Amino acid sequence: MTSPILVTGGTGTLGRQLVPRLRAAGSEVRVLSRRAHAPEDGVEYVTGDLITGAGIDDAVAGAETIVHCAGSGKDDEKETRTLVRAASRAGARHLVFISVVGADRVPVVGRADRTMFGYFAAKRAAEDVIATSGVPWTTLRASQFHDLLFTAARQLAKLPIVPAPAGFRFQPVETAEVAARLAELTLAEPAGLVPDMAGPRVYATTDLIRGYLRATHRRRPIIPIRLPGQAARAFREGANLAPAYATGKRTWEDFLAEHAGENGNQR
Repeated sequence: MTSPILVTGGTGTLGRQLVPRLRAAGSEVRVLSRRAHAPEDGVEYVTGDLITGAGIDDAVAGAETIVHCAGSGKDDEKETRTLVRAASRAGARHLVFISVVGADRVPVVGRADRTMFGYFAAKRAAEDVIATSGVPWTTLRASQFHDLLFTAARQLAKLPIVPAPAGFRFQPVETAEVAARLAELTLAEPAGLVPDMAGPRVYATTDLIRGYLRATHRRRPIIPIRLPGQAARAFREGANLAPAYATGKRTWEDFLAEHAGENGNQR
């Protein structure tokens, strides 16, 4: 019997795309979830909590490869430390982590930064936990997923006037494409920090929102808002972008054509 690959966050946005790719490659998969799920063909679900540590030792037992997709932003460092300790005790041979482009370039130093950009600091801290764990590792930093920006645009479009961070740009990437790359890395040897992955085009925030409004047949005025803090300044300078690694193929327009139906309903 081959060792299963443990996937944390296997029921989330990225995990749902990753698990079937690992299965298609012939791997047995074990998914860590906080809620019970019925097993599927080649997929075992185990219940555990990375905050409290409950069930984590059982989840990692026998899994030589672990893919860490779970993340709340706020508690990423604590959750990752719990996982790493269990993985080390179990003798795991490869720990794969998904992080975010700019984790090393977006400073989070003040209250305004922590409120708006704490996710970047949490991912950076989790990266450090993994890199110093003693477990062989691979980390991929990806830019913001189309799904995330779609959700944000949909919420903002409910307002009569849509605020948009002035000077911000994004390079959205397709979740399925990141999942395919992550599957490749998971099935390969540990590689440390690998090149970033980002979408094919860079968009101003206002252009992303206008694209959503057009696709959903809405009209809203957009008001640029200048955000304070060092992290916001880093965003305006493009710290969250990776133009040299625009390996994604699917554009924001492609995503909208599929997911933005009449009246902005998501498929």
